Amino acid sequence: MTPDASAHIEVAATPQRVFDLVSDLRGLSGVAEEYAGGRWLGGGGPRVGARFRGVNRRGWRRWPTTATVTDCDPARFAFEVKSLGLAVSRWQYDIEPVDGGCRVTESTWDRRPAWYRPLTVLATGVTDRAVTNQRNIEATLRRLKSAAESA
Repeated sequence: MTPDASAHIEVAATPQRVFDLVSDLRGLSGVAEEYAGGRWLGGGGPRVGARFRGVNRRGWRRWPTTATVTDCDPARFAFEVKSLGLAVSRWQYDIEPVDGGCRVTESTWDRRPAWYRPLTVLATGVTDRAVTNQRNIEATLRRLKSAAESA
């Protein structure tokens, strides 16, 4: 299935360095456009099946989510997101080695039921989620590149 928003960037850092950044809740919150932080549920850290509580923000608005890691290896970090028990999205970071570093592709799929979308507009202030996510991904990848290359 084609993602609703996706972009890629070349990073002059090892795939492992980029994977460590995107799979670390604090590292990801430092580069992501809406994700403001989170904590692992049940202890531990990034692994397939692990869950985390995330907090997103946009201006004065904040909303919690719960995510479950579906892929966790140096080539891909991905998670499925729920809000109020409903599937709302999937986020995925694909990391491919290239000469001089790696190519990172961030993608997302909107999983919200149609009836739920108007409610999320109230919570997030976002009327066109696909356009907003595309812009967010582009901004996140620029910051991810900067963070990975400055380490």
